[in-house]
Amino acid sequence: MLKKPLILHEGYPFIAGALLIAVILAWAGHIYVAVIPFVLSCYFTFFFRCPDRNNRIPEGEDILVSPSDGTVMAVEKDIQEDTFLGQKCHKITIFLSLFNVHVNRAPMEGRIQYQSYTQGRFLPAYKDTVGFENERGAIGIEGKHRSILVILIAGILARRVVSWKNLGDTVKKGELYGMIKFGSCTEIYIPGDVDICVREGDVLRGGLSVIGRLK
Repeated sequence: MLKKPLILHEGYPFIAGALLIAVILAWAGHIYVAVIPFVLSCYFTFFFRCPDRNNRIPEGEDILVSPSDGTVMAVEKDIQEDTFLGQKCHKITIFLSLFNVHVNRAPMEGRIQYQSYTQGRFLPAYKDTVGFENERGAIGIEGKHRSILVILIAGILARRVVSWKNLGDTVKKGELYGMIKFGSCTEIYIPGDVDICVREGDVLRGGLSVIGRLK
């Protein structure tokens, strides 16, 4: 699996920049003001955390795991998906708050047969139209028994979709493949016969929570 440090390198500029400002302000005698960038530096460290979950990912070719931490916003069925799958699907939408782990993981093992990036607006991630209007990045994974589509959608504070995988790469179930900086939502499209194991309001953990069982 793709190895990542406990703190992602994408966070280093934010952590170091805020900490440097705090040091400069403290050196200049503005101790109380320096607390603000110091707290921000601590938050950036927290936000860009990447807990190791590789040894706890549920086994089984029929089991799909959550691609991200967060809260289930919606579970829908008979949603037409034409960018990669070309058929009606079950759709699960997961909202990631500013306090969730923001790395994304592959819901199943397979090969990335579709990948896209679309620039867009930065509406709040809980809006119904964000999947069509906001910045987003998608990967289509072709597995042994099924293909699925996962879309990372930027939120109102997010400004960049990050991917560590490329078209044609293979991924293991639960493997890290990307993230969105500062608030987002994740959509997963699952075609065919599947038992959906989550419902609206459920709190998920990426790579650990089972969201569906393929039939």
